[in-house]
Amino acid sequence: MSTRIYYPPSPQPKDPRRKPSKPNKNRGLWLVLGLLGVAMVSATAGALVAVSIASTPLMQTELSPEEAEVFDQENISTGMDFRLPRLSRPVNILVLGVKVLSSDVNEPPPETQDLGYHTLVNSFEGLSDTMLLLRFDPETSQLVVLSLPRDTRTWVEGVGLTKLNEANLYGGPALAASSTSDLLGGVPVDRYIRINVQGVEKLIDALGGVDIYVPYDMYYQDDSQHLYINLNQGDQHLNGSQALQFLRFRHDRNGDIGRIQRQQMMMRALMEQALSPATITRLPQILSVIQENLDTNLSVEELVALTSFASEMNRSSVQMLMLPGEFSSPTEYEVSYWLPSSSRIEEMAARYFEAGAVVDEEVIPDYVRVAIQDSTGDDPTIDRVIDTLGEAGFGNVIVDDPWSQPLRVTRIIAQDGDRETAEAIRQVLGTGEVRVESTGDLQSDVTIQLGQDWQEMHSATTDQ
Repeated sequence: MSTRIYYPPSPQPKDPRRKPSKPNKNRGLWLVLGLLGVAMVSATAGALVAVSIASTPLMQTELSPEEAEVFDQENISTGMDFRLPRLSRPVNILVLGVKVLSSDVNEPPPETQDLGYHTLVNSFEGLSDTMLLLRFDPETSQLVVLSLPRDTRTWVEGVGLTKLNEANLYGGPALAASSTSDLLGGVPVDRYIRINVQGVEKLIDALGGVDIYVPYDMYYQDDSQHLYINLNQGDQHLNGSQALQFLRFRHDRNGDIGRIQRQQMMMRALMEQALSPATITRLPQILSVIQENLDTNLSVEELVALTSFASEMNRSSVQMLMLPGEFSSPTEYEVSYWLPSSSRIEEMAARYFEAGAVVDEEVIPDYVRVAIQDSTGDDPTIDRVIDTLGEAGFGNVIVDDPWSQPLRVTRIIAQDGDRETAEAIRQVLGTGEVRVESTGDLQSDVTIQLGQDWQEMHSATTDQ
């Protein structure tokens, strides 16, 4: 049972710009990021991509003229000539990870009909298990990844108020894109990518697996789907099947939101290894997976332009966000929802998707909710951090459950995307790295995952 130690601030007037939030409540895209980072390891690799898939259509679903109009028809890349194409403007891409079981389709493949359990089939026509909106911005050289919880309660045309993941089931990628755009206050969607869960597993295997830290033991069994999860805590090298286990597990305190957090961990891990020169030798396997398990309205030259952009980014240029909201009350609805926060979505869309004017706000320490997740196992170290934050005015601090992975460098997580506040806290601490992602405490504005660097710096200061 988790234990929280609260260090409440002195009474302060409420900030009219902030509303108190309750605790906040997917799986395939991290692979697409791996793909985009891998394919353009070099100009040679990019050329190989173009030559290898130019003869194979990337779109496996034909859109009607009305459906095609949902997506921005303006070109997003330069032409394919003697040089590789480049992105010509910022582009927003909706990525849908789809899981379809044999019991979900009217005519399951013959080989699946007598198995006695529900097995995965190669299809894109089902509930989207993962939804992400990616913004590739050549003007800022940044990639923004917005995770959209599948249980988000929103309006889906022709269906009504329902879960966002139903849009793909009832109207394919066009309805998913229009529903997402409406949810975000009109943020346009330029292109889409759909990948099924079988493709996810194959792509991880094609990449040679992934090195990642499993934060705790994961055990789960579902005989009806032959889903067996058995992963031990610690540094692990996961193959495709094990990576799916890592991402499908949801039996922790945060449920599906916990899966989004692990998805972001997986994206980080893939980006750190995807640009290895050894990946070039795996391109034939990677391309085969793309052709068989991907559905997109991206052209070949646009895909090459995206992978070229991804290859030139560093880790700090990737901003990973989650749709602001909170869990529904068990007594409020018959099913569980993620209830989006309109005001916080508007602020996030303006800041990261250019949907309106961004108002630069002064960092007011009194109103910043800070959580500490310690990886050092040293209580006096935590106390010193709290004292240091308090001296700088950051008095609203909680001590969350420890971070199980020992960290060499402290991570300062901008949980809601507020990099300026996270950077202000980094300056107060005098160490650490700022990350824009949603892997910290859901109730915080900023989460400090405390590493050895703080210990060593403080010890050195004390000894002088």
